[in-house]
Amino acid sequence: MKIGTDGILLGAWVELKDPFSILDVGAGTGIIALMMAQRSNAELIDAIEIDDEAYEQCVDNFENSSWGDRLFCYHASLDEFAEEMDEEKYDLIISNPPFFSENYKSGNDARDMARFADALPFEDLIEYTSTLLSDLGELAVIIPFAEEKQFLEIAREANLFPNRITRVRGTIETPIKRSLMQFSFSEGKVQESDLIIEISRHLYTAEYIELVKDFYLKM
Repeated sequence: MKIGTDGILLGAWVELKDPFSILDVGAGTGIIALMMAQRSNAELIDAIEIDDEAYEQCVDNFENSSWGDRLFCYHASLDEFAEEMDEEKYDLIISNPPFFSENYKSGNDARDMARFADALPFEDLIEYTSTLLSDLGELAVIIPFAEEKQFLEIAREANLFPNRITRVRGTIETPIKRSLMQFSFSEGKVQESDLIIEISRHLYTAEYIELVKDFYLKM
């Protein structure tokens, strides 16, 4: 999978509260974990990726980065990792999970695994990450806006409550496409906002540029 806007958005948007340990679930080529290394002083940044080729690319990217001593990728599914690391707790868990739930499949098994919700159902993501979070830890995700209500309900059942929600539109005329959400075990007032990416094709809003400029060579 190529690096996409969703991963960049999540990695740039998530609020970091000086975490010691971070876990990237479904790391792909490692872009979000690398952004966490760039943005934070976290001493431990783990990632998990189940796809063989993506895992190998992730490891290569970690080793060739400036933060290789803080980054480690596990070749495992989330449930396998959670069982293996049941004593490990993370201050931040971040995930750009697979979420295409349409019946259409591309015919490419690796691509389908990365893009379709049946590879990592939201219920499993929340169940396992809630056990891996520290008491003051937080979970951050980007999902389709159409799935926001369902995700919030599943999270509440695991005692995870939203702190921040930003709803993303491609342009001011288009419907809301994505929800960026950050959760903790403490229920309180939710900070809600909107983000518009483009004014017109390849003409980005000032707000979007300010958010992601540190992660592009040209923006």
